[in-house]
Order: sequence, then structure tokens, then C-alpha cells
Amino acid sequence: MEKRWKIHKFGGSSLADADCFRRVAGLMLEERADCVGVVVSAMGGMTDVLLGLTGLAEEDRSEEFDAVLDELAVRYRTAADDLLDGERLERVLSEWQSDANDIRNVLRAVALVGSAAQRSRDVVSGYGEIWSARLLAAVLEQEDGARGGTWLDARDFVTVSHTGLGPTVLWENSAAGFRANVAGTFAGIAVMTGYIASDEEGLQTTLGRNGSDFSAAILAALADADELSIWTDVDGVMSADPRQVPEARVIDRLTYNEAMELAYFGAKVIHPQTLGPVVERGIPVTIRNSCNPQHPGSRISPASAREDGIKGITAIGGMALVNVEGSGMIGVPGTADRLFAALQQADVSVTLISQASSEHSICIAVPEQLAERARDVISSAFGEELANGQIQSVEIAPAQSIVAVVGDGMQGTPGIAARFFGTLGRAGINVRAIAQGSSERNISAVVDADEATRALRAAHSGFYLSSKTLSIGLIGPGVVGSTLLRQIERRAGQLVDEFNLDLRVRAIARSQTMLLGERRIELAGWQDRWDSDAEPVDWARFEAHVNPDHLPHAVIIDCTASGDIAARYGGWLRRGIHVITPNKKALSDSYAYYKQLMADSKEGSAHYLYETTVGAALPVITTLRDLVDTGDEIRSIAGIFSGTLAYLFNVYDGSVPFSAIVREAKESGYTEPDPRDDLSGMDVARKLTILARENDMPLEIAGFPVENLVPEHLRGVSVDEFLDRLSEIDDAIAARYDAARQANKRLRYVARLSADGEASVGLEAVADDHPFSNINLTDNVVQFQTARYSANPLVVQGPGAGPEVTAGGVFGDLLRLAKYLSAGAWHD
Repeated sequence: MEKRWKIHKFGGSSLADADCFRRVAGLMLEERADCVGVVVSAMGGMTDVLLGLTGLAEEDRSEEFDAVLDELAVRYRTAADDLLDGERLERVLSEWQSDANDIRNVLRAVALVGSAAQRSRDVVSGYGEIWSARLLAAVLEQEDGARGGTWLDARDFVTVSHTGLGPTVLWENSAAGFRANVAGTFAGIAVMTGYIASDEEGLQTTLGRNGSDFSAAILAALADADELSIWTDVDGVMSADPRQVPEARVIDRLTYNEAMELAYFGAKVIHPQTLGPVVERGIPVTIRNSCNPQHPGSRISPASAREDGIKGITAIGGMALVNVEGSGMIGVPGTADRLFAALQQADVSVTLISQASSEHSICIAVPEQLAERARDVISSAFGEELANGQIQSVEIAPAQSIVAVVGDGMQGTPGIAARFFGTLGRAGINVRAIAQGSSERNISAVVDADEATRALRAAHSGFYLSSKTLSIGLIGPGVVGSTLLRQIERRAGQLVDEFNLDLRVRAIARSQTMLLGERRIELAGWQDRWDSDAEPVDWARFEAHVNPDHLPHAVIIDCTASGDIAARYGGWLRRGIHVITPNKKALSDSYAYYKQLMADSKEGSAHYLYETTVGAALPVITTLRDLVDTGDEIRSIAGIFSGTLAYLFNVYDGSVPFSAIVREAKESGYTEPDPRDDLSGMDVARKLTILARENDMPLEIAGFPVENLVPEHLRGVSVDEFLDRLSEIDDAIAARYDAARQANKRLRYVARLSADGEASVGLEAVADDHPFSNINLTDNVVQFQTARYSANPLVVQGPGAGPEVTAGGVFGDLLRLAKYLSAGAWHD
């Protein structure tokens, strides 16, 4: 039976020291394939050191290159001493010393002539892989002599030819070398040098930077391997650079084409050239983490599920735009050919091309260090056209970056480009140039370099996190606020599992201090962290933390009754932060401010949700908006909007003084700490004002009568004095109660609004059979009389107070917000 191969490649970061070698050996000994090929790089950083030796030799600094070699000896010997013993240790160190002597001879020859030929550089720099291969093979032999101990010198069977496109594998020669040196009877684990090879003349050469990955792909192709695993220090190919995008995640599966696009546009895990040999043979490649081998990594194969859509967002920095503009180019054949021929002759590589369909301009992106050369050669090639005005200008825009979204699933999928550029637009990022190939696998945008990270984060959140992640800042963790946090904690896991909805509470603020969480605040026991982790409140920092570039949506939930906090809503909304609140202060301020808030919401494309400002969790505002939006005519609105006042007048039957009921209600937590806040009627007046404005009526809170149940002479005294003297209102309330009873009516504190804008708030006597008479203790009830609901008004009734109810209403608004964002819908 034909033996099957599995090839593994370990980079320098996976072979940094003795512990790394030991870990790699353990991983390979667990591999059960018939034949295991292990391609190794030099120990981390060693290739750069070896390349630096030839530079020292060119300057005839022999003492320095001798000292560097001594340092390399210490590092290698330290690792070998830790890993090997006995004869194996002596053999490995002896071979290393022989190599070091050969290197010294090469360096002295370089110093003698004062210049290092490329061949000399290749010889010296290639020793790092030889040393790694010898050492790992010895470790494997020591651990399992039956399977380990073989190391293969790639110079014996990998033959390449150097062309203008880099090293090209001579497959016929290489296959013959592989059959002669490796294939056939071999079984077990063979360690092979990466990076080095032979040329047509049989002399040593190298495969260039990232050459060990290329070596592994070549070996996989020669062995017709079942799989190639490239081990590095990350868990796989990331959806973005995690140093720039904290929310980057491992891409489970991607195609060869996707991997090459991502690699070309800056993904560091794999080099585009690496995939060439395996693509031709359909060999899957897995990127894995040698420090976290339990992670499955990223699998690169000929095809993956198209529904995956966007696979990654990446960027290339250090770019410049060169723009050639002129009416003389319109309709003239050969203009682009002349342009790119001039750049090719000047050895200027073009990364991106964008041309207007009018042919009036051609824009190219080039490495910034080549921008001046590009402009000069273009100006020279089109000197005549520039002189006679056919081409107006050749200009450079320096300090640019290219941000690209990559994914085979974009092909034939409408809306991807709109989503990409819409995301950048909402983040306030100006796009200077755009390019997309006909394969639709890549969409690229050129942006200013100082906006590249923000662009990456915005694009990543727009595609990867989509509308399912909300960054939440909560202000006012009092009774309602803390209840809301408990409700979110209880439901968070289920929302993620069932709806992929990630509610991240990242900031909580009180009036003087705030608590911030790097990724999120763990809601279980957040109060316990306050004393140790809270910091002085800083609203600018609070906002920036809640609304970072890398998260798609931010919402601030205000559970206070503060006018100062309400005054910040406009700025938050304009800057794209959604606002949810039961705080009535902003909506019941001046009508001009109300309208400005609505305009701010639209300007920032931010949702402003405030269902709980009237009736707690009752759908009062939603019902009114539905009636108005569907064209119904509102003829009147009447209601009991205070759970506290509903309770007081439900309980009061004349047998117990009204003042005693108020004191009992305060002790039971049914009133505000100062009951005058309830008895004044202002809370009810604010709610009526909000409903009027939702019906497009410019009602001002000072423009209608509000009955204050607190006598004027008790409004300015302390709370304690007020409670002591509260009995002074008992007779007046008793008299009104008796009058109502004699007329078969009941006292209720009612708010009314007519179609012509007449409004009132006060204590009324309503008939026993009226809906307002028959309510539960703390119910709110709202009656809408409309053109549709005329003879039988529409009534919304239910609990209108209490922390659980109010917090539940706020939570409902939060889930509505998530629904709007997920659907891309606008809530007006």
C-alpha cells in the first residue's frame, strides 16, 4: 500500500528555545501518519543575525562578527544542553562548530574583497535551518528512535530557478531528487530544512523571505501529501489584525483564493507564494498554533461554503496615491500601456489601479518610498502631453493605506460594496480611491493612513460583528438601573445562544464615579468591584469607551432623572450613539429642544427610544405612534399616568386620613423619597407633554393647568416638616371625596389632552362605571379616542410603576433597538 504523507512546518517563533523544540517534538510524535515531514525555520530571529554577519564582514569588522557567532553558539548550546545528552549532544554541537568554522571562512573571504556576493549571503543565512533540523531530529531520535532521527537537506532535492517573479521550482528535477533521497522505503518522521535549495547548477540558494513556508508547500507537492499544516504563534488566519482590531477572530475555513488575497493585502500568517504548489494539487493547508495545539486553526482548501461571505478585512500601510489627470487621455488608446511600461522600466510595483470611466484620470497606489520615482517617470513619459496641456497634472497623495474586504462569497451578492462603503461613511472616513476586480473577491478602498485603523475596525464590525453586538453604557445604577442589569445578566446567555445577540455592558456610571470594562463588565457581582476599580466620572472618557471604533453599535441607557444627563442626549445622538431612557426631562423640556433631539437622532442615524417615559413598560407611546403613523385622527387622550397617585386614591376611602395613607405609601416605597414630587403633578404633566408632542402638538409644560395637591405654604419646607404637617390637607381631600361619593363617582388624578391642544392635569371625580374607576392599585390607564376608536375608545391599562416593570420596559427598548439594527431599519 502506498504510504501517505502529512507535512508540518514550524516557523522561528515555534522554535525559539528548548521548550519550543520539546513542544514541537511532542506534537510530531503524536502524529500517526505513515510518513511525517517536518519543515523547520531557523530559531526565532537567527536568520536576521546571520544576514547581518555578511554586512559586518563587508566592513571588515571581524572581531564583531566573531563575537556574534559566539553569541549564536551560546544560544544554540543552551538549547541543545537542555534537550539532549550523551553522544547525541556531542554530535550536534560538533557539527555546529564545524559549520561555524565554515561560516568564519566565508566571512573572512568577504572581508578580504569588501563585498558579499549573493551566493555568500545565501550560504551564511541558510545555516539557521540546518541547525534547527539537526537539533529537532536528534530530539525526536532520543524520544523515539524507531520513528525519529532522520533529517533531510533540502538542497539535495529542491531545485529552483530564479526569475523576475522570484524562485521558480524545477519540478522534474525536484521530483527526481525526492524519489532518490526520500521516497520509497522511508517511514517515520523526517525533519527537513526550510528556506534553502539548490539552483540549476547544483549550488546553494535560498527561497527568500517566508521561504520555509514555500519549502513546506514544495515538499507537500512532491510527496502528494494529504495535508500541509503550518504551525505558527497564532491560532489561525485572523479576520483582521488583532493588534488593530480587538474583535478579530479566527477564520475557520477559507479558499486558496481568499487566503492569497488576504496574504497579499497584509495578513502575516501565510505568504501568497506559499500556496502555489498546493493549489495545483488541491492539498488542503491548515494554519495552527504550536502554543495552543488544541485549537483547530484555519483550514485553507479549494472551496468553502459560499454563505460565509466576507472572510477578512485587512490593510496595507505605507502607500501613496499617484494621480494622472488630463482631458487629453480621453479616448486615446495606449495611454495606460505607456504609463505602466514606464513604471515597469523604473521597477515601480503598482498595488492598486483605479480609473474613471471617462478616462479623464488614472490613479495608482504605490509604496510610499517609490512615489517620487513614479511621479518622475510618469512625468518624463508624458512630458509632451504635460507641456501642451493634454495632461494637467501628475500629483502625489502621501501617507495612504489600502483597506480591503475579501471573500469568495461576495461574488454575485448584491449590497456588499454598499455595506462596506456605508460603514466607512458612517465612521466619517473619506475614501480616496476604489478598486474591485471582476472576480468580486476583493473590494479595496484607499484612505488616509491615520484613519486606517478606524477604517479596519469599522469595516470589521460592519461585516463580522454585524448588527448583533451592542456596546452598552448605563448611567444611574439605582433601583431601576440595577434591576435592569440583573435582567440583562439573566438573559444574556440565552440571547447569545438563540439570537446571536451580544449585549456588552462596558460602562456603568454614577454621579461621581464610573466603572469601565475592557471587553465587558461581568454583571455578576459588579457592585463588589466598585470600591477597588471605579474611577472619577469623566463623561468624554465614558462616551469614548462605550463607542469604540471596533464595535458596531453603542447605546447609552440613562436610568436617572437628571436634567444634566438629559442635556447630553443631543451630542450623543449626533455622534451616532443610540439613547434609551425612562428619563422624561429631555422630552418635556422646551418644544424646540424636543424637535432638536429628533433632528439630532436623524443626523447621527441614531435611535432614541423612550417608551418607558410614559406608563413604564406599557406600550403607550408605541400605540400612539402606530395610530398616528397609520393615519388615524387623535381626538382626545386621557389617562392616569402616576402609579403613586393611582395607589393613593384607590386606597383612600375616607375612613383613614389621606395624610396617613401618604405616610404608609412612603414607608412601603410607593412614593418618591419626597412625596411632594408625586403630589405636585409635574411628573404627570411631563408625561402628557410627551404624548402631545408625539402627536405633533407643540405643547409646552407651562402652557396648561396642573393641579398641585401640596398647599403652597408646604412646598418650600423640609421633607420632615412637610410630613409632620401633611394632615393640613386632609380636610380638603375629604371634602372632595365626600362630594364625589354623593354623586356616585370616585376621585382620580387625571391628565387630559384634546384635539385642539387643550390640556389639563388634576384631581377629578369620575363615574363608577368609567374605565378610570376600575383599576388595580398602581395601574396606569390611557384612553385614546380617535376617528377609528370613537364610540368605544382604545384603552391601554396595566402596572405603570415599580423597578421590575420599568426596567423590563427599558430592556424591551434595548431588544427593539437590536431588532432595528439587525434589520437595518430606521425607527423614527
